[in-house]
Amino acid sequence: MTMTSAQTATRHSVVELTQVSRWYGNVVAVNDVTMTIGPGVTGLLGPNGAGKSTLLHMMAGFLAPSGGTATLNGQRIWRNHEIYRLIGLVPEKEAVYGFLTGWQFVLSAARLHGLPSPEEAAAQALDLVDMKKPKDRRIETYSKGMRQRVKVAAALVHKPQVLLLDEPFNGMDPRQRLHLMELIRELGAAGRTILFSSHILEEVERVAQQIEVLVAGRHAASGDYREIRRRMTDRPHLFRVRSSDDRRLAAALIADPSSSAVSMTEQGIEVQATDFRRFTWLLPRLARDIDVHLWQVSPTDEDLESVFAYLISRSST
Repeated sequence: MTMTSAQTATRHSVVELTQVSRWYGNVVAVNDVTMTIGPGVTGLLGPNGAGKSTLLHMMAGFLAPSGGTATLNGQRIWRNHEIYRLIGLVPEKEAVYGFLTGWQFVLSAARLHGLPSPEEAAAQALDLVDMKKPKDRRIETYSKGMRQRVKVAAALVHKPQVLLLDEPFNGMDPRQRLHLMELIRELGAAGRTILFSSHILEEVERVAQQIEVLVAGRHAASGDYREIRRRMTDRPHLFRVRSSDDRRLAAALIADPSSSAVSMTEQGIEVQATDFRRFTWLLPRLARDIDVHLWQVSPTDEDLESVFAYLISRSST
């Protein structure tokens, strides 16, 4: 993929949220979030229902904050039409007209932005997302991954300084995902300010230099992905272990400081490991030394909800 000067950002842009909240009646979707998104690629990570879409829509100017401020380059975003020219949004929900072809959809976006050469801009945007061949087909015939790509093309058609993407990799096949990941990295390297949301840590790791973690509407953690990974690994982990002699193995495990609690259940041994690295290194060696065969070793709290809940407890202490 080749980046031309036409796709290079002309200036660096910074989105700032200051104590931003958004509620719907008695439901708080985003709660007192403060963060700064600068040039490069930032991943907004959080479980489903964490408030990621609401936060992105406030950054894009589609929603007004119920409290706090959202600014781009120091200017308020809400109801600031000049600011909207600098922002591109790829929503998670289907925001396409199925009766249009991909070319017509992106061209209409270019015309709505009042671009001097809408046809040229639309062609460049479709080329960026690798949509040359299917551009003349009606969108209703597209796969989920193709619809995602045509939404990205429409968001890029006016060469925005800020690109906001809500779960952009949903429904894409492996080739499409790799292509979009490469495009996002290149746009970030060219100076664009890019924020994309995901509930999948692996997607964020592969693309983003910076990660912002959102849990239950709250800002739970911030940093590069290596730091977030370390904090996730260092948290207490719960394991279920089954072996040829559970009592003997449990007695050996409780004697080591890597396990803070060991209990016997009908399903086997439940272990709370406070030192993840040492526990995973120790367990097979310990079983070998006491001549016990391991039948099952499985984590019981590895879902993202558990990981993020731990991060939010760490951030509030």
